[in-house]
Amino acid sequence: MAEEKVRTSSRASSRGGTEKRKKKNQIPIAMIIFAVIAGIGVWLGFKEETLLLYWLLGLAFGFTLQRSRFCFTASMRDPYLTKSTSITRAVLIAFAITSIAFTAIKYGYFINGLAIPGQSYIAPISIATAIGACMFGIGMVIAGGCASGTLMRIGEGFWMQVISLFFFIVGSLWGAHDFGWWKRTFMLKAPKIFLPDYLGWLGGLVVNLLIIAVIYVIAHKWEKKHSDGLSH
Repeated sequence: MAEEKVRTSSRASSRGGTEKRKKKNQIPIAMIIFAVIAGIGVWLGFKEETLLLYWLLGLAFGFTLQRSRFCFTASMRDPYLTKSTSITRAVLIAFAITSIAFTAIKYGYFINGLAIPGQSYIAPISIATAIGACMFGIGMVIAGGCASGTLMRIGEGFWMQVISLFFFIVGSLWGAHDFGWWKRTFMLKAPKIFLPDYLGWLGGLVVNLLIIAVIYVIAHKWEKKHSDGLSH
């Protein structure tokens, strides 16, 4: 029995050594990619400085996504599969920060008597919203990522995600083609809800943050409950 364990251990170490030897030096590839990125940045900078800013922000955003593993799909999927809600809570914190920031921006325009930016993007709540949410939710779980997660994984070299990106584009084009029918049939007949119109600016923000806080507490308790169960 002991001899068999020794043989198994030697085979495992041999496989491990083989796998280590198969690793390639990726520094030259990284240097080439960096040179391409820098070259594109210089080219965009000569064309227009704003394009260079967009390029740098896109790179920073992609780097942040990759290092944090931030993904909306994972925020919805992980509580069921792994019982972890760390990404879920991270998304909720992001929602809270953006709620405060956008409220401040919109209120600044409001008190100065200017047109509030983004009001045309307030979407009506209708059956179309529920259908679209379910379709997108099912699709992104099957694909293994939302739009940001798919792009991030393509950048990491998961080329199967290219298939997801292709059909993501196909679905977006199909949706844009049929959008007029959805708008005439459902959206124009549905109410638009802007919380400051009903609760005031402060009231709308407080209610929004309270909803986020309640979901955050539930998510934390969910993870704690299942982690305690596993520890016992």
